[in-house]
Amino acid sequence: MTSGLISPGKKRVLLAAPRGYCAGVDRAVITVEKALDLYGAPVYVRKEIVHNKHVVSTLEARGAIFVAENEEVPEGQTVIFSAHGVSPAVHASAATRNLKTIDATCPLVTKVHHEVKRFASEDLTILLIGHEGHEEVEGTAGEAPDNVILVDGTDGINEIVVPNENKVAWLSQTTLSVDETLVTVAALKKRFPNLMDPPSDDICYATQNRQVAIKQIAPQADLVIIVGSKNSSNSVRLVEVSLEYGAKAAYLVDYAAEVKDEWFAGVETIGVSSGASVPEILVQDLLKDLAVRGFGDVETVTAMEEHLLFAIPPELRKDLKAAGI
Repeated sequence: MTSGLISPGKKRVLLAAPRGYCAGVDRAVITVEKALDLYGAPVYVRKEIVHNKHVVSTLEARGAIFVAENEEVPEGQTVIFSAHGVSPAVHASAATRNLKTIDATCPLVTKVHHEVKRFASEDLTILLIGHEGHEEVEGTAGEAPDNVILVDGTDGINEIVVPNENKVAWLSQTTLSVDETLVTVAALKKRFPNLMDPPSDDICYATQNRQVAIKQIAPQADLVIIVGSKNSSNSVRLVEVSLEYGAKAAYLVDYAAEVKDEWFAGVETIGVSSGASVPEILVQDLLKDLAVRGFGDVETVTAMEEHLLFAIPPELRKDLKAAGI
């Protein structure tokens, strides 16, 4: 594999870097693995630890039990909260059931939770840009439900009513399309000229970097294949961004086996990337499949390097230390 400039040629794969696991996902998955090592099976996890089918099924095989709500966890047991974060109400319900909790919320999501609390303490109305029903949005909004209004796209912005148009701020889900969010913010600022910005960018580094990388590839791609699950917001955004930036076709697959023969008619250049919750083994499986189809020439297109790491949750660190692990 080569890295750097994109060179023209027949039947090639342009492999995006960075791709796959981000620091928050890595931390969350390691948290479940180490909890299984320390406490033994079963370990309960509220919601999918990350939005990836393969990761969830692999952890289930090791003894993780994924539940929708705390009420499904036997009293006194350990429950891990997913990378997407939870509301104070979820913490409270865990306490009433005497559950030991390990919070694997991504620190970048936690940062947005802190911003919600700060804005709410200043009696601001918070316009939260995000996708209705997404777990991250539910957890973030739950920090101050009386202050938060969800904004899912630009439709309906003119109908938003707030108590005081001079006391309005916006925040966003961490896994949105950067371009799409800027469009929404511009529309909000037109509606609310005194709209306050977040203290820092909410869309996480990994989401932004994966979008930047695929933007470099998309204009030359006859076909883009993104490895990721359909409930993964950042993976779905990569497909959308690919099409917006010139890819002739773009598809989302969980596994290489989902790739369809008809996608390859007239295709010479294929772009490949993966969402932030996707293990690299799934990308390598796809590259093997593409090589069999005659696309064995792979160029890595590196947009930037990533070096961020997050420590595992302190509750788990403490127990591991006590066990001498």
